Amino acid sequence: MEDKKNRFEVVLLGIIFDPSEKKILIGRRENDPYMPELKWCFPGGRITVGNKVDEVLKQKIKLKTGYDVKNLGAVFYKIPKEKIDTLLVYFLCEIFDGEEKPGDDLVELKWVKPEELETYRKRPLNTRLKEYIMNLSGSAFEETSKK
Repeated sequence: MEDKKNRFEVVLLGIIFDPSEKKILIGRRENDPYMPELKWCFPGGRITVGNKVDEVLKQKIKLKTGYDVKNLGAVFYKIPKEKIDTLLVYFLCEIFDGEEKPGDDLVELKWVKPEELETYRKRPLNTRLKEYIMNLSGSAFEETSKK
């Protein structure tokens, strides 16, 4: 039996950016068992030992949004103060196929401008993550997506 007290989890999150609209996709959750105060979030999910990061990220995003995405790379990570046994890793992603449909634990999807993100959150974004997101509409995204 697994000892939950000594378990460390890694959660992969996709910052799905639409460069033509300059908007980011977020999803609304209800009754989150891990972080009850969390309502709107970036789509993603937990990875377990032995699985490949890129594959799990894409599978979780497809399950929760209906979209197939290209992973453009990790852009940020943090351990939340309220959940110190969890590492959150944020990846920049771009949609290349699929049809929008909330699934799994997401009940609604919404495209928002980077400057609107914090209005959907209980707590402010990390300063560095916020700065990165606010700069997505510039050349940083253009260069990353060409790789």
